[in-house]
Amino acid sequence: MSAQPDHAPVTPYAPAPGAPAELLAQLRADRRSTRWVPAFEQEWAAALEESRRTFSLGALYEVIQVWQARLASAPTVDAFLDSGRDDSAFMDLQEIRRKRR
Repeated sequence: MSAQPDHAPVTPYAPAPGAPAELLAQLRADRRSTRWVPAFEQEWAAALEESRRTFSLGALYEVIQVWQARLASAPTVDAFLDSGRDDSAFMDLQEIRRKRR
């Protein structure tokens, strides 16, 4: 019997060292910058505080991942909204929760 694990550990996502600065520059250049930059900065500050408290970079990495995904999906969301497609048949998650109560 071997003392080695039978599976490879999952390597966590680790962004490039300059990723936060690049991301912030992209957010500032976006047309939604008036809403997105303050939101990113608030989430980043909270993640920094958590990182100091827990000695883990996980929260910082998560903020970067989430905002990179938002930025990457923004053109698709814009195209959907600009297409005039009717999404009124979809239910809001809040509405579903209210109906269950």
